[in-house]
Amino acid sequence: MNKKSLSSLAVIGAVIGTTVMLAGCPTTLSQPTVRFSRQTVNYGDSKAVETVTNEFGSTDLQMIAEKMVGSLLEDPILNNRPTMTLSAVRNKTSEYIDTKAIMNSIQTALVKSRKVRFTRSSDEMQAGVDELQRQNQSGLYKTQGKAKVGNMTAAKYTLEGEIVSIVKQNANTKDVFYKMTLKVYDVEEGTIEWQDEKEIRKTSTR
Repeated sequence: MNKKSLSSLAVIGAVIGTTVMLAGCPTTLSQPTVRFSRQTVNYGDSKAVETVTNEFGSTDLQMIAEKMVGSLLEDPILNNRPTMTLSAVRNKTSEYIDTKAIMNSIQTALVKSRKVRFTRSSDEMQAGVDELQRQNQSGLYKTQGKAKVGNMTAAKYTLEGEIVSIVKQNANTKDVFYKMTLKVYDVEEGTIEWQDEKEIRKTSTR
């Protein structure tokens, strides 16, 4: 056997040995790691404080949702498990904020508490109407078990609000103040039955 063949066998043996050693070593990573050609992406704690910029971020969303849910759960308005629907949250800040994400977090926590029932919101209603029509007008379903038209539960309350911001800055400092106001209206009477606010101030310096 010539030197070139011996060299090739040595390389193959080294690769096999390394593979066996790696297979026998337990992983020490607590979170998955994804590597691309020019960057490494690590999974982190979704509840960790986010301070990349002083714009509205995940920590602000979580703080607002926690405050509003806690306040609502302590209020007697939720006695007897009333029905509620989500309305729009007006964004009066100077930046894009996904207000639907804030309301979804609040709704999720309230649903899991089993203290309130949510009906379809206005932007979700069409999907419900389409399903009722499919069951009742397509001719594809047996009469027994079909959802009947006219039996939807109406919401007693609607949950709505707004978020505003005040931004002040100079050459070295930027101060951003957010305020989220949330209200529960009685649909029939139009009265405010609950209201709360969450204020957040974020300051960055150069």
